[in-house]
Amino acid sequence: MLQVKSKYKVAKRLGPAVFEKTQTQKFALSEARSKASKKTRGGRGGGSDYGKQLLEKQRVRYTYGLSERQLSNYAEKAFEQADPSKALHQALESRLDSAVYRAGLASTRRAARQVVSHGHITVGGVRVTIPSHRIRTADILAVREGSRTSPLFAGLTEDTEEMRRAIPQWLEVDLSNLRAEIKGEPSYNPAEIGLDYATVFEFYSR
Repeated sequence: MLQVKSKYKVAKRLGPAVFEKTQTQKFALSEARSKASKKTRGGRGGGSDYGKQLLEKQRVRYTYGLSERQLSNYAEKAFEQADPSKALHQALESRLDSAVYRAGLASTRRAARQVVSHGHITVGGVRVTIPSHRIRTADILAVREGSRTSPLFAGLTEDTEEMRRAIPQWLEVDLSNLRAEIKGEPSYNPAEIGLDYATVFEFYSR
């Protein structure tokens, strides 16, 4: 699992969307003050193409909690496809930890990775402990029977704030039974995801 010592420092550089913890009003106000201070001091804007590529690559890494090698491998395989950006996005969203998060069985991506790693999730009735496990259409994800009384899942109801998070159309979720079915491939809409995969490919193509 990717270890991050200071989420606030990373988010100030890459943007608050990389961590759920920094998507707060307090962080937004702090960021606004920081930008205003830099502008007053005449801080430099823009940056080199390499700098922008590196920044975007890091944003993707931290958003999905990947190591450098993991992202590089995903990008290399996706680049062989007709639409590399779509292929990369679908590969990242098809990770088991991503699906668990999207289904609302965990409140954050980091929590989803831990839930999977600790053996709380089954795929097709089989316990899986690998966060990067690739889910496929018709797979059934569920919290295993022995984990359902765990405090990790006790508060998961359709009335909680986490459960009101939009569930993607490629997932059919039954929260009362702590399960989800994969109905198709993760959708790819560049305008919605907030990540520039093309710039990531530019970084790896140098």
